Amino acid sequence: MAEFLMPTLGADMTEGTLVQWKKREGDHVTKGEIIAEVDTEKAAIEVESHSTGVIERLLTRPGDKVPVGTVMAVIREEGEPMTGPIPAQVATPQAAVPASAPRMDSVLASSPQAGRLRISPAAKKLAAERGIDPTGLQGTGPGGVITLEDIERAPSVAPDITRPADASDRQTRMRQTIAAAMARSKREIPHYYLSTTIDMGRAVMWLREANRQRPITERLLYGVLLIKAVALALRLVPELNALWKDGEAIRSERIHVGTAISLRQGGLVAPALHDADRLSLGELMAKFQDLVRRARAGSLRSSELSDPTITITSLGEQGVETVFGVIYPPQVALVGFGKLVERPWVTNGQILPRQVVVASLSADHRVTDGHRGGLFLAEVDRLLQEPHTL
Repeated sequence: MAEFLMPTLGADMTEGTLVQWKKREGDHVTKGEIIAEVDTEKAAIEVESHSTGVIERLLTRPGDKVPVGTVMAVIREEGEPMTGPIPAQVATPQAAVPASAPRMDSVLASSPQAGRLRISPAAKKLAAERGIDPTGLQGTGPGGVITLEDIERAPSVAPDITRPADASDRQTRMRQTIAAAMARSKREIPHYYLSTTIDMGRAVMWLREANRQRPITERLLYGVLLIKAVALALRLVPELNALWKDGEAIRSERIHVGTAISLRQGGLVAPALHDADRLSLGELMAKFQDLVRRARAGSLRSSELSDPTITITSLGEQGVETVFGVIYPPQVALVGFGKLVERPWVTNGQILPRQVVVASLSADHRVTDGHRGGLFLAEVDRLLQEPHTL
């Protein structure tokens, strides 16, 4: 039997609220299929199954607040025989939610989050497509959650509410969540910082020529070259591609690059580009654009928030030339890029104008030292001098 757990979507998450099940007991599910929607401090998230089989039991109810790691459902994997009652140890975590725990409606009534909008990702997406303001709707889901059916029944002309009632509350709680994670990082992780200035002349020229041969809709941003260079450089210094767990660094065999994305309403998320080192630049560009769109639409998946093994941040669009970021635990490194600027550059004894970018590394000194960090930045530089190999 496989256990479907309340996922952790970051070091700062301790619990989530089950909004709704997408499947029922007895339904067949495949690995990667969305089977639940969970509300967190940052957003409502669609949660995928990590197993293929038949849902044997659903152990939590919509509206329940569930601690991270608690078994929410049991999936009978393919080839396994049907069983009788669920073993006691499997059902035990459900006891973390008291039998007399209030339903979502009463929780909301007494919670600081009372003003927050409860809406499923699918309903939120449909509302945006139809231009419907969901804050004026009465949800019919558990605890007043606005469902897809509520949006479908809503008139096309929504109440004239120019400011969502929950916007400030959502933003406030996101700031609190980010603050908790960053405070923990600075408290527990002994950071060290390195930076180097990279000549981007060859990369920019190569990109310009490559984009001439691509349809407009498939053209590449130079930021994609940076992501790919970081992903490939981690193969040389794999200890930076790791998570700190139980007092030691656990290296990841796969490279999932988290990309910091600012949200229009404030705050940020850093979802993962899975296997970034194995993707072509075209694939990476398409996945990056999709990730940005869904991050800002509030329709990310749980694996995208839980899987990053390193994070990249860039403040170039804001005119910042150098950024030294704070590591997002349990990750052990963060890479920053500044604005692409033109500077005098000495080549073969001549001073020439060149476009350059400052790359920085924030790393955990428990895991690596400056020597390995320097090798990593040098490899990023080397890769960007050979953009055709990315």
